[in-house]
Amino acid sequence: MSSNNLSLKIVVAESSVIIRSGVSAVLRRIPNFDIHPVEVNSAEGLGHYANLHQPDIIIINPALDGWFNLPAFKAEHPRLAGVKYIALISSVTNNNVLKEYDERFSICDDLDIITAKLNSLLRNDEEEEEEKDNESDTLSQREKEIVTCVVKGMTNKAIAEKLFLSIHTVITHRRNIARKLQIHSPAGLTIYAIVNKLVELSDIKEKL
Repeated sequence: MSSNNLSLKIVVAESSVIIRSGVSAVLRRIPNFDIHPVEVNSAEGLGHYANLHQPDIIIINPALDGWFNLPAFKAEHPRLAGVKYIALISSVTNNNVLKEYDERFSICDDLDIITAKLNSLLRNDEEEEEEKDNESDTLSQREKEIVTCVVKGMTNKAIAEKLFLSIHTVITHRRNIARKLQIHSPAGLTIYAIVNKLVELSDIKEKL
C-alpha cells in the first residue's frame, strides 16, 4: 500500500469467527487506508487488549457475551478517550443501545457503504478537532505537547502512544500547528520551540 495511506489500528470484537474474519478482510480492502485489524472473540479478550494497546477504532457486536456494556467499558479504560466505537449489527438490536456508539456497521453493508461510513466518522472527528483549535490562533496545551514531541524527533505513532491519541488526531494537530505558526519545516519548528521555551537546547542537541 502507498505510504500516503492513513494507517489505522482497528479491533474487531465478535464471537463468530466467520463474521469476525469477514469484517477484517473487508477492512483490509478499504481504499486509501492501511488498516491493521486485530480480532478478539470476547469482552474479556477486548479488555486485555485495551489494557496493553491503543487502537484507533473498536468495532463491537453489541450482543458480545450476551450484551456488551459500552459505558462500563469506557469507564474502565479512560486512556482510550479518543477511540471511536462502531456497533457491528448482525441481529435486531435495541436503538437505545446503539446510541452509545459513534457509528454502526451492518453485516449486510457492502464495501462502498463501509468505506463511506468510516470516512464520515473520521472526517467528523477531524472537524471537531479543527473547530476546537480554530477558536484561537495561539497553540493549545495539547499542540504545545505535540510540538515538543516533534522537535525531539518522535514519530506520529510514538506521539500517539505517549499522549493516548489516535495517529489520525496527531496528524490533524500537526496540520493545525503548521497553519497557525506558518512553519512547515522541522528546523523552523525546532527554533520556535526553543524561543518559546517549550524545550531546552540540551533536549535536542543530539538531533542538531
